[in-house]
Amino acid sequence: MIIENYQFYYSLIGNPDKPPILFLHGFMGNIDEFDKAIKLLSEEFYYLTLDLPGHGNTKVSGGDDCYTMTNTAYALIKLLDELKIAKCFLVGYSMGGRLALYLALHFPQRFLKVVLESASPGLPTETERLERIKSDTQIGRKLIRSIARSDFAMFLSNWYNQAIFGNLKNHPEYECMVGSRLQNIPQELDKSLRFMGTGCQPSLWEKLQDNTIPMLLLAGEYDEKFRYINTEMAKISEFAQIKIISNAGHNIHFENTLAFVESIKDFLSAAS
Repeated sequence: MIIENYQFYYSLIGNPDKPPILFLHGFMGNIDEFDKAIKLLSEEFYYLTLDLPGHGNTKVSGGDDCYTMTNTAYALIKLLDELKIAKCFLVGYSMGGRLALYLALHFPQRFLKVVLESASPGLPTETERLERIKSDTQIGRKLIRSIARSDFAMFLSNWYNQAIFGNLKNHPEYECMVGSRLQNIPQELDKSLRFMGTGCQPSLWEKLQDNTIPMLLLAGEYDEKFRYINTEMAKISEFAQIKIISNAGHNIHFENTLAFVESIKDFLSAAS
């Protein structure tokens, strides 16, 4: 569907009479990111999945500002309007979780409950943001140089060596996940990283205290960094609750799909 400068590649799954959930994938993910979870959630909901700008088959016809969090968020609201989805549940992972938080805090009337998996409100100080931009720029250069598929595969291997991912590389379906990541275009991923990365996004820490939407914050047992961030988020927002998922690092829905799904079902079905 074309929304101004975006041609969104999206999918609607299930019964439109059921409560809708918008799923937002993480950096280097795509429309298939939550397939296993959606199959386990079964017929209880109506599912909207898509490729975010810079990922998969979604095309951007405008300039670099189309990749920013602010403009992407506005485009997603317009997509919901076109699909006649007035209100929905919202689930976001990592980069998609940061975007989900932005959406929830700026368009609270559109979302019933929000699940943030391994997400953050960004970086609170300008110094931290500038350092992160510098780091992401260096990572982006490596992506741009990944012309050959083997170069991109090496980039992914190094990426998943990060401590936050815990034992992800030992997962029996790790190679399958990497294969999915390899479908992306490295030069497009660079734009996503540079314009919607943690350093570029507006800090949401102060705005978080005004949140009135029930939020479930999921962090993996092996992801010490995001366990801390989410604990701090729960302190700021009285409407947010944190849950630590065992046997998982940063990518909870992949490493412990069953616990991820059960957490979502319990939270979304509970009375607010």
